[in-house]
Amino acid sequence: MIQYALTFAFACFGIGLLFNLYRIFRAPGVVDRVLALDTMVINIIALLILYGITSHSGVYFEAALLFAMTGFVSTVAYCKFILRGDIIE
Repeated sequence: MIQYALTFAFACFGIGLLFNLYRIFRAPGVVDRVLALDTMVINIIALLILYGITSHSGVYFEAALLFAMTGFVSTVAYCKFILRGDIIE
């Protein structure tokens, strides 16, 4: 039963990832693209967690944590660049 749930979750997050890719390329503004990138990071983290559950390995959970930290810092840096035009003060 858990295998069916994992397969369904993989499909849902995969479709969400495809929608994010579409929004990155066809967004009307820069802010929409930043939000799509941030949501894409969240979907990739979910896929890593699901793959870690499927493979019974703890390495993917650590990779998801590292990806979450990197995604957060990159989103903040990109937003700061949009607002000020400079990242380092």
